[in-house]
Parts: sequence; C-alpha cells; structure tokens
Amino acid sequence: MTVTANGLAELHALAGSDLGVTDWLEVGQDRIDTFADATDDHQWIHTDPEKAARGPFGAPIAHGYLTLSLFIPLFTGLLDVRGVTTKVNYGLDKVRFPSPVKAGSRIRLRATLASVDDVRGGVQIAVDGTVEIEGGDKPACVLRSLSRFYS
Repeated sequence: MTVTANGLAELHALAGSDLGVTDWLEVGQDRIDTFADATDDHQWIHTDPEKAARGPFGAPIAHGYLTLSLFIPLFTGLLDVRGVTTKVNYGLDKVRFPSPVKAGSRIRLRATLASVDDVRGGVQIAVDGTVEIEGGDKPACVLRSLSRFYS
C-alpha cells in the first residue's frame, strides 16, 4: 500500500514512519543482461548462465548496482509525495550487499522514512531500506537513501 504525503508539511509528519513493504519483483536473466549492456559489465557471474552454474553462487547473479538501482522503482510504490515541483535523488549514506540475487529470484523493498529535514526551498528525506530476497535468510541490499523534494 502506498503512503501519500500531500505537500511538505505532511511529509514532515511522516518522519520515523514504517513505510511498509512492496510487492515482489522478479530479477530475470534478461534484466541482468540489459544492465550488463548498459554498464559494460559483462562479468561471467552475471551473463554466462552455464559457467555461472558451476561458479561460487551456483547460478548467474544480478549486479549489486542493478539491485541498488531497483530501489527507485520499488520505493515509488511505497511513498507518493504530491504537491511538489521537483523530486531529486540526492545520494546515499550507506550501501551494503549482504547476499547476491540469483537470476530468477524475486526481491522486495522494506523501508522506513528515517528523517525529514528542511533544506533551502524544500526538504531532504533519509530512507532506510532493506531489499529482501524471497526465501533468503539475508537481505540483498541494505541502504540509506537521500532524496530532496522542492515545492
């Protein structure tokens, strides 16, 4: 379920809130291959299913930065900020990749709106996110993302 903030005042009121969890998203080999093409990272653990099956993970795995990049489309399913003119990814304070995402796995995001702070012309939010792997005992990615919203 998406949490909606109508303007910056409502966003401030959500500071510290658990935003919930998204639906599952499959990370298929086609997505991994497309990411490899876009980034020129064709390491065999990502793009050679036969060789990767004999490798350390037993299957091809998603690039860590592919998993990280999926934070944005997953996050937009958790928080909708309306009444602002501009939304900007400001950066990351922390990123870790505790467990690889095997091709064909499903992931989802669990997130908390850690803080909402005023900046000139808007606010900066910090979101603590955990990208979970279906059936996994460790997360794929743990991060703190920073975004800015301007009115």
